[in-house]
Amino acid sequence: MDFDKIIDRRGTNCVKWDMMEPLYGVSPEEGLAMWVADTDFAVPEVVSAKMLEMADHGIYGYENRESEYKGAIQWWMENRHGWRVDADAIFTTTGLVNGVGMCLDTFTDPGDGIVLFTPVYHAFAKVIRLAGREVVECQMVQENGAYSMDFAAYDAQMTGKEKMVILCSPHNPGGRVWSQDELQGVADFCKRHDLMLISDEIHHDLVFSGHKHLPMPVAVPEVIDRLIMLTAPSKTFNIAGLHTGQVIIPDEALRERFRRRMLAIYLQGNTAGETATIAAYSSEGAAYVDALVPYIEGNKALFDEAVNAIPGLKSMALQSTYLAWVDFSDTGMERAEFTRRVEQDAMIVANHGTTFGTGGETFLRFNLGTQRARVEEACARLARAFSDLQ
Repeated sequence: MDFDKIIDRRGTNCVKWDMMEPLYGVSPEEGLAMWVADTDFAVPEVVSAKMLEMADHGIYGYENRESEYKGAIQWWMENRHGWRVDADAIFTTTGLVNGVGMCLDTFTDPGDGIVLFTPVYHAFAKVIRLAGREVVECQMVQENGAYSMDFAAYDAQMTGKEKMVILCSPHNPGGRVWSQDELQGVADFCKRHDLMLISDEIHHDLVFSGHKHLPMPVAVPEVIDRLIMLTAPSKTFNIAGLHTGQVIIPDEALRERFRRRMLAIYLQGNTAGETATIAAYSSEGAAYVDALVPYIEGNKALFDEAVNAIPGLKSMALQSTYLAWVDFSDTGMERAEFTRRVEQDAMIVANHGTTFGTGGETFLRFNLGTQRARVEEACARLARAFSDLQ
């Protein structure tokens, strides 16, 4: 796989590139899109071939490939993550944000508190609020340049109206791969306060050398009576537009509640997404991931060296994902000023840290899931935009 090959996504109705100008005032002709969390890489050949085969068939009617689809998920989870999944535990939603919404709808009531360890993926808070639930922000702390959780402080925040925790594992945007002890801490916190636990593990395949992702039911099996797992091939294989994610529920009682709610609104998967998942979760897909992760790690090393050389800027040391989290606090600039320099001077569109909740105010998130030449260009642009600090 040639990850260096530039694929021009402009003019293809691509949100990441074609919405830069309407939303940020940055022309896609001159700007660099480093915000929306999909990559600029082609999918594995095995996925392309399977999708072309489906297209060439010429009929896109109702299909039933449940056994093959669930079997591919089971194979992937066991062989890549050491997690044995019961086929009956797997439900399909139209992506993981939809999965979060379904979990809120099934297991909580309007007015309930939903705990987030912030800063964290911005869609969580948005869906919680739209569902009429209350976001409870438990701010993480930085230790040695990485995030950690302060459960003693979080215990003191609880009022009794909290009903659920949503954990991002690995963490977006900080890139942490949580340790066994940290996952145990989350589980114990949930048990102390009788909270459901939603573990979003969508970035679980994109883990850098020297680190190992632990699925929650593998790390802390005693928590399965309150655990909902969210996974998807979308970030790993760049197929987010096919809107296919998995809600995996180990506990039979919780599973039955979720199944009834799914049936009540007749929520089902789609043939294109299931076809791509079957192809991706294969030995060929595994080979693609084994090449992709070192490439992203190389992008991250290049980006960190350049950004950390700019006085006042600090890129958090990622252990996973392709999303760099850069702190501008030591520049002494107001948020509007450092954001203006990135967007208008460097002409780079990155995610605003404020959208990730408390603790993200001085940050921007940069998507490094792109060709190395573009990462190099972004580094040069940032150096020029902040040249007066050097």
